[in-house]
Amino acid sequence: MPAKMNSPSKQKSRRIRINPGRVLLPLGLGTALSLMGDATLYTVLPTHTAEAGITLAAVGIILSANRVIRLFLNGPAGYAYDRSPRRRLFIPALFIGALSTAMYAAFSGFWPLLTGRLIWGLAWSGIWVGGATIILDVTNDGDRGRWTGLYQTWFFLGAALGALAGGWLTDQVGYSTTMWIGAAVTALGGLAVLIFLPETRSTRKEDQPPLQLNISEKWRPSGEFIGVISLNGINRFITAGVIAATLALLVQDQLTANNVLIGVATATGILLGLRTILSMFAAPMAGSLSDRLGNRWGVTIAGLVIGSIGMLLLVRNDPIIILIGICFTAVAGGSVQALVTTRTGDMVNEAQRGKAIGLLHTAGDLGSALGPVTAYALLRWITLNDLYVLCALLFALAAGLALSMYLQHRNTSKTAT
Repeated sequence: MPAKMNSPSKQKSRRIRINPGRVLLPLGLGTALSLMGDATLYTVLPTHTAEAGITLAAVGIILSANRVIRLFLNGPAGYAYDRSPRRRLFIPALFIGALSTAMYAAFSGFWPLLTGRLIWGLAWSGIWVGGATIILDVTNDGDRGRWTGLYQTWFFLGAALGALAGGWLTDQVGYSTTMWIGAAVTALGGLAVLIFLPETRSTRKEDQPPLQLNISEKWRPSGEFIGVISLNGINRFITAGVIAATLALLVQDQLTANNVLIGVATATGILLGLRTILSMFAAPMAGSLSDRLGNRWGVTIAGLVIGSIGMLLLVRNDPIIILIGICFTAVAGGSVQALVTTRTGDMVNEAQRGKAIGLLHTAGDLGSALGPVTAYALLRWITLNDLYVLCALLFALAAGLALSMYLQHRNTSKTAT
C-alpha cells in the first residue's frame, strides 16, 4: 500500500479555496507567451549573428547568461513572493520579459544583447518561481499533481510554439521585426494576466498552517526536500543540459551512418520539437497518476527508471531504437519536473512556498547550465555513447535516491500514524 501523503494543505482552514481552473488559464497563457522572445533567440541567433551584431563565438555566452544570473535571483524571488501579493510581483515580471525582447529588436551588439539576456533572467525568475507558487496556492493533496502538471504543459507549449513561430517569422519578416512581435506577444500575455488572474496569497494569519520542513525563522529544509531539489538538478542536467546540447551530434552521426538525405539542423529541430511535445503530455499525466495513487515518489521513481533506459537506448546504432530512447528521456524529463514541484507543494505551506520553489528552480538552472559545459568537456576524452551511458547511470542513481526518500517518507508516515 502506498504511503499516504501528509501535508499542511490537509489541515482545516477558513479560507475559501479559489478554483484552480480559474487561475491556470491566465497564468499558463502569460507564462507561455513570455517565452516567445527567449525561444526565438535560441532558434535563430546562431544563424543570425550579423543582424544581432555579435560573433558566433559569443552565442554561447549570450544564450547562457540568463541561466547563470538566475542562480542568484531565484532565491530572492522566492523570498519576495513569500512576503508580497503574487500579482504584485508576477505581472511586472511579464512586462520586464517583454522589455528584454524589445531590447533584442532595438539594439545590436554584444553588450546590449547581454544586458537584455540578464534582464530576461530577472524576468524569468519572477515568472517561473511565481507561477509555481501560485499553482501551489490553489491546490491540495488530492489534485496538486494534476494542476502542477497542467501548468508545466503551458511551459512546454510556450517553448515549442515560440521556437516554431519565431523561426518561421524570422524567415518571413527578418530578425528585428520578429523580436518586436515577440515583445508585443509577451506584453499581451501580461495584459491578460493583469485582467484575469486573481490574487491567490492569503493575508490572514489564521489561514497560515503550521510550519513544515523543519523551517523556522531561519530556512532549514529537511533531508527529503534536499533530495527533491537534487533530483530536479539531475533531471535538468541530463535533459535540458546534456541531451539538448549534444542531440545535434547524435543526429549528425546517424544521418552520416545511414546516408539519410535530410539536413542536420532540420532533423535536430524535429526531434527537439518531439521531445517538447512528449514532455508536455508527460507532465500532467504523471501528476494526475500521483494524485490517484497518493504516491508521488513511486511515480517519480518510474520516471527516472524510464529516463535511465532511454539513455541506454541512445547508444544503440539503430535509428528506431534511438528514437524510442529520445521519447523515453522526454517522458522522464517532463514527469520528473512536474513531480518535484508537486512534492515541494506537499511539504511546505504558503509562508515558505516562494523560498522552496526558488531553491528548487535554482537547482534546476544549475543543472541545465552545467550540462552542456560538462558534456563537451568530457567529449575530449570519451565518446558520445560513453557520455550517454554515464547519464544513464546518473538517472539510475537518482532513482535510488528517490527510492530512499520514499522509504523514509513511508516510515515517517507509519510512525506518525
